[in-house]
Amino acid sequence: MASETRTPRPVAGAQLPPLEIPITRTLIVAGAIASRDYQDVHHDAELARQKGSPDVFMNILTTNGLVGRYITDHFGPRAVLRKVAIRLGAPNYPGDTMVLTGRVEAVDGDTATVRVVGANAIGRHVTGTVTVVLPAPSFVPDGEATS
Repeated sequence: MASETRTPRPVAGAQLPPLEIPITRTLIVAGAIASRDYQDVHHDAELARQKGSPDVFMNILTTNGLVGRYITDHFGPRAVLRKVAIRLGAPNYPGDTMVLTGRVEAVDGDTATVRVVGANAIGRHVTGTVTVVLPAPSFVPDGEATS
């Protein structure tokens, strides 16, 4: 007889494991293009330098997507992001690494609020909270895939 495993439920105070994201020029440019942000500071290093930046830097929409990925990577693909409220700080430049960390601040039924911080070598790139609705707990017999 197969044993069953339960999808874990979050508890307030729980820490999410960190996620390291290498900040590459390709990630910065691709994120800007994918979000239709054609500001030159996100794809043209020379024009970014002329405007006072040492290099191109990540846009807020790419950061927002990475924060969402961090949450759904942890809680699973059936988790639904209800609210993402972030604030940018230190820029993400090519060659750096952003480390996302999270802490469950509150749980109310099937909804959790998670405080997220993304830091790089300069400081905090992003801070904010994510409200996520979690799928109902499921029981999966060992060795069987879920759909």
